[in-house]
Amino acid sequence: MDYFLTEEQKMIKDIAARIADEKIAPVALKYDEEGIFPHDIMKVLAESDLCGVYIPEEYGGFGGGIFEMSLVVEELSRACGGISLAFAGTGLGAFPILLFGNEEQKQKYLPPIASGEKLAAFGLTEANAGSDAAGIATTARLDGDEYVLNGTKQWITNGGEAEIYTVIACTNRSKGARGFSAFIVEKGTPGFSFGKKEDKMGIRASCTRELVFEDCRIPRENLLAREGMGFIVAMKTLDRTRPGVAAQALGIAQGAFDHALKYSRERIQFGQTISSFQSIQHMLADMAISIEASRALIYQTCRYIDSGAKNISKESAMCKVLASDTAMKVTVDAVQIYGGYGYMKEYPVEKLMRDAKITQIYEGTNQIQRNVIALEIIKEMSGTK
Repeated sequence: MDYFLTEEQKMIKDIAARIADEKIAPVALKYDEEGIFPHDIMKVLAESDLCGVYIPEEYGGFGGGIFEMSLVVEELSRACGGISLAFAGTGLGAFPILLFGNEEQKQKYLPPIASGEKLAAFGLTEANAGSDAAGIATTARLDGDEYVLNGTKQWITNGGEAEIYTVIACTNRSKGARGFSAFIVEKGTPGFSFGKKEDKMGIRASCTRELVFEDCRIPRENLLAREGMGFIVAMKTLDRTRPGVAAQALGIAQGAFDHALKYSRERIQFGQTISSFQSIQHMLADMAISIEASRALIYQTCRYIDSGAKNISKESAMCKVLASDTAMKVTVDAVQIYGGYGYMKEYPVEKLMRDAKITQIYEGTNQIQRNVIALEIIKEMSGTK
C-alpha cells in the first residue's frame, strides 16, 4: 500500500531498512543470546544521520517528528526489536527535553543526541510505580542551588549505557502527583549509580538496569519546566512516544511474517509446499491483514501528532494496543507455521515471539491503554473533552 511518504521519509525508511538487513540481521541472534548492547549499530546510525531524525534542525537534527522516528524504529525492529531499542529508548529520554526544556537545556543536550554522540534514557518506573505512576517514591529536595535526589528507578531502557537521563521525582509529597518534578541527570554525577543488568525473556540486546540515587546532587538549572510539572512531563512524553512502541511492534510483526511466508514456500510436506495448504494460507492472510491495519493506524496517528494536535492520548494508545497485540499474535502464528523448527533458537521466529511480548507491557500495559481509550471516547460522547 502506498502511504504517500515524502521523498525525505522514503530516504529515511530506505536507509534504516538497509542498516537492518546488512548490519542488524546478521548479528541479531548472537546479540540476543549474549546480551550484547549494540554500540556498533548506534555508530552506524550516527554515521547515517538517523539519530536526529526527530530533533529540530537548530539542535543538529533532521527536523522531522514522531513519524520519522517511527519509520526508523519500524525498519530496525524488523531485524531485531532489542537492538532497535537503543535508538527508540534514546528518543524516549530526549522527548521531555524537546517538549519542556528551556533553550539553554536544548542547546546543551539535544545536539549530542542528534549526532549519536550520546544516548538518553527516561526514568519513571519504580518497584511500586508501574501502571500507577502516581506511586513514585524517588525524592528531589532543593538545597541551595542544587537538588538532592534519593531513590531507585526500575527497568530503565538504556540504563547504564546512556549518558543523559530524564528523571521524574517527588518534590512535594503532600500534593500527590502534582508534587512531581522532572530533572535532567548526567551519567557520572556523584551519587548516581546503576543496578545489575536485568536478565530478560526478550529484547536481550537492550540494556535494562536500575537507576540508583543516593544523595545525588544536580544543579538547580537541571529542573525541566518548573516544580510540580513532572507528571505532566511524563504523560505528554508517553503520548508522543507510544507510537514508537507501536512501530517497534509493527517491525517485529513484519519480520516474523516475512520469515513465515518465506518458510512456507520452502517447507515440503505431503509432496507440496505448506503454503499450498488452505489452513496456512488463512494464517498468512490474517497476519497480513493485521499488519497492514496496524501500519495504517500508526502512520496516521504519527501524522496527527506531528500536525500539532493537542488531544492525542486516545490515538496514541490505540495504535500501541493494536500493533502490540498484532505483534504477539503474528509471532505466535509464525512459530506455528515453522512447526518444531520454530521452537528452536537457531531459527529466528522464537526470538521475535519473545521480543513481541514486552510491547504489550511497557510504556503502559495494554489493559491500562484500554482504560485510557475508553475514558477518552466517553468524554467525547458526553461533550466534556
